[in-house]
Parts: sequence; structure tokens; C-alpha cells
Amino acid sequence: MKNLIKLILLFFTTATFAQAGHLMAGVGSINTSMGGAATGQPIDISGAMQWNPASISSFDSKIINLDVGLFFALPELSSTLPAGMMFTGSPEVTGITEDDKGASPMPALAMVWGKADSKHTFGASVFGVSGFGVDFAEETNLPMDGGGNPNPNWNPNESNVISYPQNMGGFGHISSNYMLLQIGVTYAYKVSDQFSVGVQPTFNYAALELAPNPTSSPSMTLGYPVADNASATGFGAQFGLFYDSGIGFKAGVSYKTTQYLSDLEFKNTYLDGSEAPDTNFNMDFPAILSFGLGYSNDAIDFAVDYRMVDYENTDGFAEKGWTNTASVAGFGWKNINIISAGLQYKGIPQLPLRVGYTYSSNPIDEELAFFSVSAPAIIKNAFQFGLGYEINDNFTLNAVYHHGESGDKTEGEMLNPMMITGENPYGAVPETKVGYEMTTDLVMLGISYTFSK
Repeated sequence: MKNLIKLILLFFTTATFAQAGHLMAGVGSINTSMGGAATGQPIDISGAMQWNPASISSFDSKIINLDVGLFFALPELSSTLPAGMMFTGSPEVTGITEDDKGASPMPALAMVWGKADSKHTFGASVFGVSGFGVDFAEETNLPMDGGGNPNPNWNPNESNVISYPQNMGGFGHISSNYMLLQIGVTYAYKVSDQFSVGVQPTFNYAALELAPNPTSSPSMTLGYPVADNASATGFGAQFGLFYDSGIGFKAGVSYKTTQYLSDLEFKNTYLDGSEAPDTNFNMDFPAILSFGLGYSNDAIDFAVDYRMVDYENTDGFAEKGWTNTASVAGFGWKNINIISAGLQYKGIPQLPLRVGYTYSSNPIDEELAFFSVSAPAIIKNAFQFGLGYEINDNFTLNAVYHHGESGDKTEGEMLNPMMITGENPYGAVPETKVGYEMTTDLVMLGISYTFSK
């Protein structure tokens, strides 16, 4: 049993590493195919527990869901130096680096205990709710070799300055892995046939690995160190209200508190292998306020959600700029607005069809784009298509395909703490550019089992 528990934990933690996008728009194949909309329309138990604990009261059986998918992200990092900045007479230098990370598995596990004649419904879930990560290789198309001699094969039109080696003013190999695993224990109480309330204590495990580690102060001779995999634990809660008119119209509201996490304690190492000072960094998970509406009849289920994610009051995201020792104080992200919508068509027996759409605003200001190079968590538009197959009264298979895109490139000036002045508080380097954009794809399969009553 201990080995089984370790295997499950390993599966979920490695699965959520390096997923692009800090907040997952949906959980499981059904909720993802509905664009993540579930606050006022509980189509399945996973989406209900993720977005509104009160809504699990609509399930009157014991149900278990298991979903596993493959998540593909393709961020691109670019930078530009104006002509004459690198050396006298130098041309404009510009380049793009594509991510090398590849696919990541993405699981979700949920279970609900419900009874038709009971006012009480219970649930438990294990979800990977958040993650980001990149793997940008160090630039090898350099203007000079290791001995400082000019490189005759250098192509300034395909040379990404932000990824130059640290001894040439770049970041070198840029890599990050972040995940947040969340365990929820859910209780819903049916106040009346139409109205339910719910509560969900949440327990969290987070891990973050950074290379280089910008939360550490750089050495004048050795640059920024590389950090090992640091972890943190924490807690929070979610509260919800759910209304079902009984004639098709439904509504819900939920509030997930800030997930308060312990400090990430980094063991740092310089690129030459020598030890660097240890550092601590606190990065909580933001509070989320959700409103949802739904409508159902014999042919369709429709859902629409609005969410506000409160980055501006969350440790690790609220802080911005440089510390007095040239480490990064925080991401400096803005609050974001998310709109999710989904439609399920039930007109084909045993084969429900689903389509979904998710819109998210950009949390990153142009002037702070430099600080989020290792976390380009920008997906503006996401489109989903899914379906189910009801094998019998107990088993249902589900599948979803997701495609997301960042829309316009997030781009700003390079920043240098040595250039900070009263008029230039972040040390912006004039006429330089650093930016990123990305696409994501997900293929997920799930199975739902309803125990015989």
C-alpha cells in the first residue's frame, strides 16, 4: 500500500510539471471539453468539485472519475538588440528559441458519494490545478568564440541574445518546472430541493525548479545560480452556493481562498559547480471568485462561467521589480478575467457531444514582461471538442481535444538592475525587446464509473 501511494503521488507530481499556463482552465475530460464552465452547471463530478463544491449535491450515486491526458506546449522566446548596441558598428541582433520540453501527462481523479434520499453529499479529489515550465536551450550562434575571437559564421538574424551565456550578458539555458497538486475534501448540504451549500478544505503540494534562479542574488563573477527542486505545502478552502430551479435554469457562485503555501527553500549552485547561498521564496496560489449559469433540457446542457483570479494580492505575484541585491522580487502579475462556455448535445443516444471555449486576459504588463521569461503563462483563446460513449449504466468513456493560443505576443524591453533610476524604476534598456508567445494542445481520455444503486 505504501508503494502504491508513492506511485500515485509520483504520477500526479511529475504529470503536472512544466505545463504551460499557471492556472488550468478545466479538470478532467468532461469539464475541459465544456471550456471549464461548471460553477452553475455540474455536468460531471470533477468539474463540480473544482469550481463549486455545493453543486455535487446534484449527484445521487457513488461515482468515480479517472482521466489521463497528454499536454503539449510550444512556447517561443524572442529578443532583439538595436544596431550598434553589441559593439561599434554591430547590426541589429534578433532571434527566436523554441521550447524543447515536449509532452507532459495530465491526470485527474475524483469521487463522489451521493444518495437520492439524503441531504448530504461527500466528495474527494486529486487534481493538478496549476503549472508552468519552459526549456529554452542556450544560444550557440554567437558573435565570438570562447576565446573572444570574432565568429565568421555568426548570423545576427538568428541569434537570440536573451539566451546568450551568462558571461556574455544573457541567461544561458533557461529552464523552469512548477506544479501545484491539490487535494480536496468536499461536503455539500441540500438546504431545499432547489438550493445547496458546500465547503471544501484544500491541501496543496507545490514544487519549483529554476535555471537560472532569478530569486537569488547574482555573483559579480559567476552570475545567477541554478536552483534545485524546492517544494512547499499549504492549505486553503473553497465555499459555494448552487441553485437548481428544477425546470432547466441553474446558477452558482463559489469562492476559493488564497492557497497559503510555505516558503520554497532553494539550494543554489553556480554554473562552475561551486555552492551559492541558499534562498527562500514564497509563492502562494491566488484566490478565485467564480459565477456560473446553466440551462438544461432533454437535448442540451449549456454552461457559462466568469472567473476573477486575484494575482494582485498573492505573495510571489503581487511583488514586482528588483531587490536591492539584484534578485527578482516577484512576477508583478495583474488580476485576470476568465470567461468559459460549453455546450453538450444529448440528441444522439449514448453519445453526448461537447464543445467549449475559454477566454483569459493577460496578467503580464508590457513593462514587466522580462520578469516572466521562465513562466510565459499566456493562453488567450482556447477551443475544445469532446464526446462521451455510455457503454452501459455503469461505465462511460470520455475524450477531449484542446487547442490554445496566446494571441498577440507579450513583449517588452529588457531590464537591467544596473540601469535603475528614478525615471526608470525597472532598469529598462531602451530599444531592446524580449517577448514570448505559445500554443498548447491536449488530448485526454477518461472513464467514469457509477456504482450500482
